[in-house]
Amino acid sequence: MLNPILAGVHDAIAQRLLGKSEAIKLALCAILARGHILIEDLPGMGKTTLAHSLAQSLGLQYARVQFTSDLLPADILGLSVFDARENRFEFHQGPVFSQVLLADEINRATPRTQSALLEAMAEGQVSIDGETRALPEPFIVIATQNPSEQMGTYPLPESQLDRFLIRMTLGYPDKDSELALFQRVVGRDRQQLPKTMTALTDNEGLRALQVEVDQVSATDDVLHYVSRLVQATRSHSACALGLSPRGALALLEASKAWAYLEGRRYILPDDIQAVFPAVAAHRLVPAAGSNSDSGQLVRDLLATVNVLRQA
Repeated sequence: MLNPILAGVHDAIAQRLLGKSEAIKLALCAILARGHILIEDLPGMGKTTLAHSLAQSLGLQYARVQFTSDLLPADILGLSVFDARENRFEFHQGPVFSQVLLADEINRATPRTQSALLEAMAEGQVSIDGETRALPEPFIVIATQNPSEQMGTYPLPESQLDRFLIRMTLGYPDKDSELALFQRVVGRDRQQLPKTMTALTDNEGLRALQVEVDQVSATDDVLHYVSRLVQATRSHSACALGLSPRGALALLEASKAWAYLEGRRYILPDDIQAVFPAVAAHRLVPAAGSNSDSGQLVRDLLATVNVLRQA
């Protein structure tokens, strides 16, 4: 990671999320590609810590909404309240009018409330009371969800899942990282990290980084490899629904951002393979009766699709 700003952001967050360098890099990849992030994991794994740390270190305005079964769309978008003295309605913005919105445990809310974010995530605007209101730039949704087998969850529909550039997990820390965490809170090695993180860039700085990512190039051979992967998702016998054109473009944009994080201005097949599981798995629907889940499908595709064009 040659860019000093991004390296600093990564290292600062890595002090809070020990042993999660790859996950932090994936999250930065999504932000550089102007995408949204879905983090699926058990409670207590650091999902909220990652979201808050990203917002603080990038100098972005942050808001958090705890999704529950009784949450209403107006609780997210805002509502108009009648002002008797002025004899008019005044709009009160909801938390969606922030640069980083943490939708915590998004699958605990009803589908109606989940869908309130669709327009915001797709177009960077919301329509309320017949008026379209623009959201701040950048606008990034970082949603967390508990595994669907847990009590009180509503599965996200395919249309909602498709709005997330990547889906990722944090998982349990490895033994050494967990031991280092223990040493922070007991004995001589106790360390107190500051509650807030220093912003290492700002809105304009992030925008400049995103413009540089836009300029990352790809050869025809690399584009053909992306095309073969996408076509394979649509023709695989164990896959009922493959990548849509939007999903294919998401794969390309994420690959550009990953290449930039690797210090390059051009994409290699390694970049595509690095982001393919996070971009594709939540968009693929296994065929009925198939023994493969979406994760296995992704692994099969990476193993069987040739990197080089056949003569």
